[in-house]
Amino acid sequence: MRAGHWLLCLLALWSGGAMAQAYPARTVTMIVPSAPGGTLDALGRLMARGMSADLGRNVVVENVSGAGSIVGMQRLVRSDPDGHVIGFGNLGSLAANVAVSRELGFDPRQDLTPIGIVGNVPMVIAASPRSGVRDLTTLLARIREQGEGVTFGTPGTGTTGHLAPAYLLSLTGLRATLVPYRGAGPAMSDLAAGTVDAVIDQTVTMIPAHLGRTAVALAVTGSQRVAQLPDVPTFAEAGVPGFDMVIWNAIAGPKGMPPAVVERLVRSIDVALADPAVTARFADLATQAPPPEERGPEVLRRRIAADVDRWIEVVRRSGMAVQ
Repeated sequence: MRAGHWLLCLLALWSGGAMAQAYPARTVTMIVPSAPGGTLDALGRLMARGMSADLGRNVVVENVSGAGSIVGMQRLVRSDPDGHVIGFGNLGSLAANVAVSRELGFDPRQDLTPIGIVGNVPMVIAASPRSGVRDLTTLLARIREQGEGVTFGTPGTGTTGHLAPAYLLSLTGLRATLVPYRGAGPAMSDLAAGTVDAVIDQTVTMIPAHLGRTAVALAVTGSQRVAQLPDVPTFAEAGVPGFDMVIWNAIAGPKGMPPAVVERLVRSIDVALADPAVTARFADLATQAPPPEERGPEVLRRRIAADVDRWIEVVRRSGMAVQ
């Protein structure tokens, strides 16, 4: 019996090693649950290129937007867990969506295989260039005056860009109208056109928009200003010290992925994040890759669980409607 037990163990080790060597057997699809042009899309494509070089197979981004990232996440959790379909999400799609949707159709704490956190990104509130608003004090004064006549474009209900203005309004005791889009790209296009008054999104989206004069950055989260926006104050400097959302972005797969495949993907993430081209681009976008000990599967598992609990409470306190 003991000999049989050891034989089974050896077979398991052999099969795991063989699987890791054989993986990936074909192109890997990375589902990004948002439209092209936003933060998830930009960071996902950057990581896909870096991981492709290490894996020896193309990692192809597939944008699956809708319902504030829910459509793409449902597609991910229903995929074959062999590692050839993975997802690129963030605090919103991988955790906080639980707090704002009754129709999620999955529980990120149970129905995903955490793989790794790849970047932490500050958020920026920006006004439309056509609004005449040039600082956060003016925007908040306009909201006090016009209430729901002021509009925030968001990447979709449940996304970080939707949760952020809801959280800001709850902290300041104000009311405005949140207008959900199918991703950050369409929201930013309407911000540039003046169709909506403001957007809160990550620096990956906001730095190019501000520098390209399609948005006017008003304040940035975090304890320090970002180098690319030296004249833009922190929220604390602008008079709202309680608002501090820094967004983690991560890679996960469907539940039940083989540990050997997860380990292979973790290695490819490490290689991609060590690539000087990726490092330079992260720096350009004020994105910080955590050290290896702060980005692996177990760290991501704990982060998802903690943020589900946190945002359930935030949404409850804010009075934000649950869809």
